[in-house]
Amino acid sequence: MALQCTPQIAIDEAELDETFVRASGPGGQNVNKLSTAVQLRFDARRSPSLPNAVAVRLMRLAGRRLTLDGIIVISAQQFRTQDRNRADARERLAALVAEAAVPPTPRRATRPTLASKKRRLDEKSKRSDVKRMRGDRGDG
Repeated sequence: MALQCTPQIAIDEAELDETFVRASGPGGQNVNKLSTAVQLRFDARRSPSLPNAVAVRLMRLAGRRLTLDGIIVISAQQFRTQDRNRADARERLAALVAEAAVPPTPRRATRPTLASKKRRLDEKSKRSDVKRMRGDRGDG
């Protein structure tokens, strides 16, 4: 079964590496006995499921979660059960990939309006008047 991120992008289970560790936080005695926290690892750089442009945007979006090898590490320990933490980590990865799948809108160059040019020049002249009035006037 694959992790569906967008209608076009699905990540194969074999590409996801999950390790279970002991979690800090709530859980009572279970905290000391069970490994409920999940570390989900996904190799974004070498993934055949992602188009190249999406992989590049994903690595940029990942920030601190990205290792030097191009592996995204998502830690989940919010919940007391392993299953819920596992689902949380997968949802967060899917949300990150879905965000990376949206291409950025290109910036269109615009020209400043005549009024904005006039306001800028008026402000500059006011500022220059203020500065000219400062200091010793030499009136003696």
